[in-house]
Amino acid sequence: MVLDSAMVTFARFGYRKTSMEEVARAAHISRPGLYFLFSSKETLFRAAVTQALERDITAVEHVLADPSRPLPERLVEAFDQWAGRYIGPLTRDITAVIEDNPDLLGEIAETTPRRFEELITEAIAVESGQDAAPLVAQTMISASIGLKHQAASREFYLERLSVAIDLLVR
Repeated sequence: MVLDSAMVTFARFGYRKTSMEEVARAAHISRPGLYFLFSSKETLFRAAVTQALERDITAVEHVLADPSRPLPERLVEAFDQWAGRYIGPLTRDITAVIEDNPDLLGEIAETTPRRFEELITEAIAVESGQDAAPLVAQTMISASIGLKHQAASREFYLERLSVAIDLLVR
């Protein structure tokens, strides 16, 4: 609850303008209570982003692990869990606050995107072979990034990404 409230508050105001007082108010706890849990705004920010990224990766792992569903369907859902759910006014701000502050995050800012790429590559390799999988995965990720910046809605993003994935896994 506190970490989710913190992410929303950081997204709304940005890292620099967010105060511990604002986060405490959003989380419905006292400021001293927040400081009891997190010694600084940087520690709180790192914990909130880490929780969000780990939650995303866990969801992606779960989706891709289901061999009963066709690969394109699993890939679209995996990208939706990783990027699609961050499309929209407030959710776009969550992505921006993470991308704008990599120095505060440490290695998680690098390890989770790398893990996402590994998961996508592994899923593709099962059906398309190991040789083509890395390039196909990287191309899908590039398409996702481009679409994310173009998309006004999650539905638009998913519709266009589905086309890209279908073309790439034929």
